Amino acid sequence: MIVSAGLPTCMEGMMYPVPFATVDEIVEVAIHAEKLGYHSVWGNDHMTTQRYVRAEFDTPPNFWEPLILYSYMAAQTTTLKFGTGILVTPMRNDIVVLAKQLATLDHVSKGRLLVGVGVGAYREEFEALQPGVKTHRGNKLEESIQALNVLFEERNANWDGEYYQYTDVEMYPKPYQEEGIPFYFGGNNPNAVRRAALYGAGWLPAGMPHDQLKAKVAELHEIAAENGRDGTKIDVAPQLITYIGKTHEEAVTHFRKSQIYQHLVSLKASTLKDQADIAFEDANLVGTPEELVEKIGHLAEAGVTHLCGTYFTADTVPELKDQMQIFAEEVMPQIAAL
Repeated sequence: MIVSAGLPTCMEGMMYPVPFATVDEIVEVAIHAEKLGYHSVWGNDHMTTQRYVRAEFDTPPNFWEPLILYSYMAAQTTTLKFGTGILVTPMRNDIVVLAKQLATLDHVSKGRLLVGVGVGAYREEFEALQPGVKTHRGNKLEESIQALNVLFEERNANWDGEYYQYTDVEMYPKPYQEEGIPFYFGGNNPNAVRRAALYGAGWLPAGMPHDQLKAKVAELHEIAAENGRDGTKIDVAPQLITYIGKTHEEAVTHFRKSQIYQHLVSLKASTLKDQADIAFEDANLVGTPEELVEKIGHLAEAGVTHLCGTYFTADTVPELKDQMQIFAEEVMPQIAAL
């Protein structure tokens, strides 16, 4: 089982209090993850503050742009991979510039880049950046990946789509990774599964119990096979919230008082609407180390291959690092063979 850690890039006011972490503290988290043996770190992407966050906090949160931040991190780490969990490509209109940024970051990190993409959890954010623009975010997302891959693969690239256009673009360097930059598609809905099956190196669901995951993984494999792909090679990488306590009751109580819990509540109308009737502590990794190992075993049986962007419940950076260390020492050795 691959295990990675969530990175608090664009999480103040949502998963974490305001303020939470400086740039240097976020880099410290990444260095800590590398020392503890995590495969990768995954940071989110937001451009403006959500309404519910503004209503709760007087001070605006700092949303650190992940691609620039990863370039800084790459210079201070050696083996740790960097994933975007997720990069909202529909909010980025210049696809050639984005391709150049991703290819450059792939070279700077010597091929340690993974790119999770999605439509974004908050439509209000998209509307703030592009007021009055009528866009189907899902269609724009799919077209963005198609347009990026043409830039990555062809010497003289051309694209004339509904949302993106470019002509005779010679974009070099191509990505550092010989097989190209791996794209992971985020989301729980059927379209996210389909996109991962058609175009993805991985699928990033969130807050989904193992029985639902098992059915979705079967669907993923079926769609992939129908389109000439081996679905078993697609990384099934759920993003889960984690809190480890000495007892089950302690873990649940702490989790329900956290900023992360309030963030999950805010997603009931969007990303997590299909899981609205499921207790969040049941759908995530909340409990004692022994309980987490049991839950992860069920996830592995459902087809999960990667605990991706495991977001640790914390009110401070030291608490976040402590939770990462407890997980690395008491859980990771027991799930390594899964």
